[in-house]
Amino acid sequence: MALKNQLNQVNHVNGYTNGTVGHRNTTKWDVRSSQTANNTFNPIRALVDEMDIRPNPEKKVITLSLGDPTVFGNFQPAEQVLQSVVDAIKNGKNNGYSPSFGHATARDAVAAYVSVQGPEVNGGDVYLASGCSDAINMAISVLADPEDNILIPRPGFSLYETLSLSQGIHVKHYDCLPEKSWEVDLEHLESLIDRKTKAIVVVNPSNPCGSNFNAEHIRAILEVAENNKVPILADEIYADLVFHDKSFHSFSSLSSSVPILSCGGIGKKFLVPGWRMGWVVVHDRNEIFGSEIRTGLVKLSQRILGPCTLIQAALPGILSTPEACHQETIAKLEKNADLLYEKLRIIPGLKPIKPEAAMYMMVGFDRNHLPEFKDEVAFTERLMCEQSVFCLPSKCFKYSNYFRIVLTVPEDQTEEACKRLEEFCLKHYKP
Repeated sequence: MALKNQLNQVNHVNGYTNGTVGHRNTTKWDVRSSQTANNTFNPIRALVDEMDIRPNPEKKVITLSLGDPTVFGNFQPAEQVLQSVVDAIKNGKNNGYSPSFGHATARDAVAAYVSVQGPEVNGGDVYLASGCSDAINMAISVLADPEDNILIPRPGFSLYETLSLSQGIHVKHYDCLPEKSWEVDLEHLESLIDRKTKAIVVVNPSNPCGSNFNAEHIRAILEVAENNKVPILADEIYADLVFHDKSFHSFSSLSSSVPILSCGGIGKKFLVPGWRMGWVVVHDRNEIFGSEIRTGLVKLSQRILGPCTLIQAALPGILSTPEACHQETIAKLEKNADLLYEKLRIIPGLKPIKPEAAMYMMVGFDRNHLPEFKDEVAFTERLMCEQSVFCLPSKCFKYSNYFRIVLTVPEDQTEEACKRLEEFCLKHYKP
C-alpha cells in the first residue's frame, strides 16, 4: 500500500491520473508549434525577407547571392557523374531502402576518396547523410546536449547556429581576421572555451569568405583543440576547390591526437547540390570518441531511412570522376575571382578580400566614404534599388560592413555587375 501511495504521488506531480495526462479540455482545439520548431531560425532567410529589395525596373537583375553553382547553367557536372546515376537507375537494383547510414559499397567509396586527402579510413568510419547539411546536423547532435555550447566562426554560414539553437545548444562566435585572409583569431577562439564547450566548428575552405587555411594555421587551431581537449567538427564541403597556387589540407591529415568529425559531400565539387549526398567521417586514431559517438551517429541516422539509394549506388563512379573535370571547374572559379577582385579593388569605397578557394568573395565597404549607408543592409538594399544587383549583406554571417558575392556567375554578367557597382559607388562616394 505504501508503494502504491508513493506511485500515486509521483503520478500526481507529473500530471498523471489513472494512466492519463491530467484532464484534457475537449471544448476547444489547442494545437501549438513545438519548442524545437519555435527555436528554429534561419538568419539569412529572415533577413532577406525583411529587406527592401525592389529592383530598378529599367535594369535586368543580376543575382550575386546564390551559393548554387547550377543556377546559371555555366557549371555542369561531368558526363561520368551523370552516367553513374543513369546506370544506377537502369540496373533496377537500387529502388529499395538501404541501411540508415548507407550501403557498404557507398561507404567504402567515400572512405577511399577521403583517404587520399588524409589518413586512411575504412567504410566503418563513414556515415552517409542527406547532404552535407544533414551530416553537420548529425555531427552537432552527437556531440552536444541542450545547454552545452559549440564554437562557430564569424563571419560564418548560418546553418550551424540554426541547427544548434533548434536543439537548445548554445553557440559562441569566434572571430576570423580579414587582414589575415580570414584566418582564425586564435586568442579569441581559446578565450571562449569553457567546461560546456563540446566542439570547435571550422569551415575550410570557407563559405562565406573564400579562404583556405595553410597547414601551419590548421596546426595552430588543432593545438588549441588539443590543449583544451575539445573535438573538431570540420566542415570540408569545399575540399579541393582551391586555386592553382594553393593546396587543401584536411584537418585529419595534420593531427594524430585530436578527435575529428569531418563533414563533406558531392554537392559543390561535383556540381550537384540538389542530389543531397553527404557524409560524416570519424577520425579518431586514439579512440577518444570510443564506441559511444559511433553508436550515436548510427542512432541519429535512424531518424530517417537513409539517403537516396540511387545516388549511393552511383557514388563509386561519381567519386572517381577524372581530375581534369574538377580542374576545369576550379579554373572558371579562379578566373571569375581574379576578374572580380581586379575590378572591385579600384572602385572607391570598396575593399574586396581576395579569395583562395570555394565559390565566394567578401567585399568590404568604407562607411567613412559612403556615409549615406548606416550598415551593410542599407548598402545592399540601395544597390538593388538603383542598380538591380543583389548581394548578401554580411549581417547574414554575423559580421558588419561587408557583403558576399558568388564566383559562379557567367563572365558577361560579372562584368556588368562590376560596372554597376562602380557607378553606384562613384555616385555615393564622399572624399
